[in-house]
Amino acid sequence: MRFPVCLTGVFSAGLLAGLGQCAPSWPNTLEVRGPGSCYTPSNRACWSPGFDINTDYETKTPAGIVRTFNWEVTEHDNWTGPDGRVKSKVMLVNNQYPGPTLTADWGDTVVVNIKNSLRLNGTSFHWHGIRQLGTNIQDGTNGVTECPIPPGASKTYTFKLTQYGTTWYHSHFSAQYGNGVFGPIVINGPASLPWDIDLGPYPINDYYLKTADQIVIDTQHTPAPPPSNNILFNGTNINPAGTGGAYSRITLTPGKRHRLRLINTSVEHNYQVSIVGHDMTIISTDLVPVNSLTASNVFLGVGQRVDVTIDASKTPGNYWMNVTLPASGLCGASLNPAPAAIVHYSSAPNGIPTNAGTAPPDSGCRDSLNYVPVVQRQVSLDQFTPGAKNTLDVTLDTAPLVVWKVNGTAIDVDWDRPVLDYVLKGNTSYPASENVVIVNQKNVWTFWVLENLSSVPHPIHLHGHDFLVLGASATGAGTFTAANKASLKSANPTRRDVTMLPGAGWLVLAFKADNPGNWLLHCHIAWHISGGMSVDFLERVSEQKAQISSADLTAYQNNCVAWRNYFDNSGLHQTDSGL
Repeated sequence: MRFPVCLTGVFSAGLLAGLGQCAPSWPNTLEVRGPGSCYTPSNRACWSPGFDINTDYETKTPAGIVRTFNWEVTEHDNWTGPDGRVKSKVMLVNNQYPGPTLTADWGDTVVVNIKNSLRLNGTSFHWHGIRQLGTNIQDGTNGVTECPIPPGASKTYTFKLTQYGTTWYHSHFSAQYGNGVFGPIVINGPASLPWDIDLGPYPINDYYLKTADQIVIDTQHTPAPPPSNNILFNGTNINPAGTGGAYSRITLTPGKRHRLRLINTSVEHNYQVSIVGHDMTIISTDLVPVNSLTASNVFLGVGQRVDVTIDASKTPGNYWMNVTLPASGLCGASLNPAPAAIVHYSSAPNGIPTNAGTAPPDSGCRDSLNYVPVVQRQVSLDQFTPGAKNTLDVTLDTAPLVVWKVNGTAIDVDWDRPVLDYVLKGNTSYPASENVVIVNQKNVWTFWVLENLSSVPHPIHLHGHDFLVLGASATGAGTFTAANKASLKSANPTRRDVTMLPGAGWLVLAFKADNPGNWLLHCHIAWHISGGMSVDFLERVSEQKAQISSADLTAYQNNCVAWRNYFDNSGLHQTDSGL
């Protein structure tokens, strides 16, 4: 089948230069549908004939077009950042911080050409939360589904967008995204609540003057990470000393309902977000549309996304959007004592808000399990028998180096030989350091108990699937027992691809084994995955090779040859898990 094609961005070296370009990725010009479309400000539940908010997007996807993006990763020394201070080194996508927004429609196929212009580092691009149904080789996880892209080389990722909502992309090469290799993804589709104005993606991230590489080394010698130097809202903020930078401003139009796409793109911080004098209504969590739920604040763990609507119904003026970190430090700590952005009504003069607001109750670094997905799922707990085969215990070792282990092993991938190599060659002698968990079941729900034997909470992310969050304990509750089974929710529980594992507590998840591939389950705190906190689910191994096209296989092999030729002769060494 031939699709219309849209191209965005060009490499500075001129690759694909001169081809017709799309409009800038934001404001969102794509969400305006054609004449007679049912998708209007008063009816966002409709999308196109045969597709609406109730369509099961795991079984049915609209036809789309091909959208091509051309991105280059570059390295910059002594860079003056958005808060006015100088960082010794950053790595940027198309010279932007955050990187460019990938904007597309539900059902589109995206083609992303990546050129690695870094001096010494490899890179990879993971499309966080994208299901990659049948395209595990496009997941962008070096050491698992690919070799890193070597300096001076290019790679093309191609995949279909079977979900819709808000997500992001980031490097999976060690903690590299903490140096700036990340950006938003917006996939237009139906919504569970009408809205008038899409304010776009709104990443919030911790910001460090040290490079991520330096902090990785630091956290190998102490389990307590350093506080961030700042927290950025949509890529900007004043610095805590007030000597540079600018507040992010969100502009509301009086009388209108606005959609805001919150993304926690941090390496370590988990937040509570609130707007003084305003409630927010949640309509989507991690690419899962939910029944609208109004709240005074929203919890955002690392990697999580929450789409909200905000009614501009208050007295026109300027209001603080506040990020709150509890005093315990378990959700992260920042040298910015009051990180905030400004919510501004367009009919009011610009100004600094005067009402600081009140901090929301401390969530204990636990996220809400009250989100109700529009497209329902349910499981039978009769199929769930907790035991050693489906329990993942998280432990912390502090000597000789700090490592985070799952079931006694800290993952340590081999950039030269990804796990996919073993699958392609039919070799089942996986190294213990790959922390492989075999999932051979087909199209059945698999259940997993995560037990946290440390006091530190963890945002847990699964590649290739979202999961049902059947239950989570209170902080300090200890390990899961048979008596806890009665507390689990099996009828349409919260579903997403990142959720919090409580400190010294437990979490029970379920995902359906319906997507053959090699999928990481890991903590999304960069220092923890760098320190080994991950397993690799090898799902339906015998079916994986057949779903890889000859073109994808050739591209995979050629990239690995190029990587090995570079890395094995570079004199460089892998100093962490590789992820």
